[in-house]
Amino acid sequence: MATWRCIKQCGACCYLEPTERPDLDEYLSEEELKLYLSLVGDDGWCINFDKKTRECGIYDDRPRFCRVDEEVFQEMYGIEPAELNDFAIDCCLEHIEDLYGDRSLEMIRFNSEVGIIALPGN
Repeated sequence: MATWRCIKQCGACCYLEPTERPDLDEYLSEEELKLYLSLVGDDGWCINFDKKTRECGIYDDRPRFCRVDEEVFQEMYGIEPAELNDFAIDCCLEHIEDLYGDRSLEMIRFNSEVGIIALPGN
């Protein structure tokens, strides 16, 4: 079974462009939405994402909506704790493919880290 984990120097989740996430107001409080929008840079990336090191500059103090946590995901998205692993994997796969491509180094690294075996020809 594949097990979700965050991979270093990916940052796919740090692309915050609001037009790509039109339902933000459905799961963020008014205060969180304000904070979220304040973090979006002109290019759609989080202003705390260092593009050279590809790391979060506020990782230890990042907002709640940036955390993959059972309680947060249940409250924000209605994802039951037992479903979080698969949900998080699917989210990462989607974001990585959208940003970097399905055959990118980021995708290869993610698949390897979480234990997804790519079938020949896929």
